[in-house]
Order: sequence, then C-alpha cells, then structure tokens
Amino acid sequence: MKLLKLKDVIAMTSLSKASVYRQMNDGKFPASVKIGPRSVAWVSSEIESWIEEKRNLR
Repeated sequence: MKLLKLKDVIAMTSLSKASVYRQMNDGKFPASVKIGPRSVAWVSSEIESWIEEKRNLR
C-alpha cells in the first residue's frame, strides 16, 4: 500500500488544501489515514480511483 502526503494529493488532483479537507469532510473524497501524531496521508489507490470516477463523469 503506497501512501501519499497532502502535497502529492494536491498535485494529482489539482485541488487546494481547503478543497481536499472540505470534500473529505463532506464524504466526497477519500479519508486520510493517520500515520503519526501530527501527520496524515492518503492511500494512493483510493486517490487514483477517485480521479478515475471524476474522469468517467465527463
């Protein structure tokens, strides 16, 4: 399982930090995984699936 930091998620999705967290809180974006006391990451395959879903809506 590959994990992505926020900067990588932003680069892949073109979303802002605020948009990532807003959509995550609304249940429209994959949830982050806590990897340390002050650190989170996202599962790469979940982000890739989310991107593919958005692509299929076009």
